[in-house]
Amino acid sequence: MYAFLTGPMLWLSFAICILGCAWRVYKYVKGLNWQLDRVAYGKYPDLAFKGAMKSIFHWLIPFASCSWRAKPVFAAAFFLLHIGLVIVPLFLYAHIMIVAERFGVSWPAMPDGLADILTILSILAGVFILLRRFALSEVRIITTRQDIMIMAISLAPLVTGFVAAHQSGDGNGWLLAHIITGEIWLIAVPFTKLSHAVLFFCSRAQIGIDFGVKRGGQRGSGIVW
Repeated sequence: MYAFLTGPMLWLSFAICILGCAWRVYKYVKGLNWQLDRVAYGKYPDLAFKGAMKSIFHWLIPFASCSWRAKPVFAAAFFLLHIGLVIVPLFLYAHIMIVAERFGVSWPAMPDGLADILTILSILAGVFILLRRFALSEVRIITTRQDIMIMAISLAPLVTGFVAAHQSGDGNGWLLAHIITGEIWLIAVPFTKLSHAVLFFCSRAQIGIDFGVKRGGQRGSGIVW
């Protein structure tokens, strides 16, 4: 089972994730009204590029945008959750060793203690965001079953991975659960709101270009900058 999950099933999960995300990006770009905006974008490519990069980086940096600063607690939870979902898996020693064994490629790993702390904080942040959806009426009214399912899919690899790493004795069951839930997460990315992992860059770039070109790069309402 372990060989299957870390072999063919892992490759299949990555293939579905990558190809599915590429398709989502293609559909997003194809859906833009290039005929309407091509003159403005083509005439000011430097403003378009600067606007796109500024918009993306301001939303990737905690509290850099006005919207993040307006909700500091939610912003902190948001970034902690994504650190646990993206940064920790990339720099986790156990994951790097698997890649090294398979492909002979490795990179520096973060200390195990730091990985544990970030994982716990990420899980708590996810629970906070989920509870916030039920506590605030303006968020609860737009919450769907898919939102709850997505949070469950996102938190499952963190919980199972943490338990598998710290369980004494035979932890193969939790290890297999961690691998399975991680692959479910990968497969779900292109087909759910988790696709914002790539569409975020598309939408922020588009908004940044609009501000940079059509509004001369001014700060405007502060939503982007």
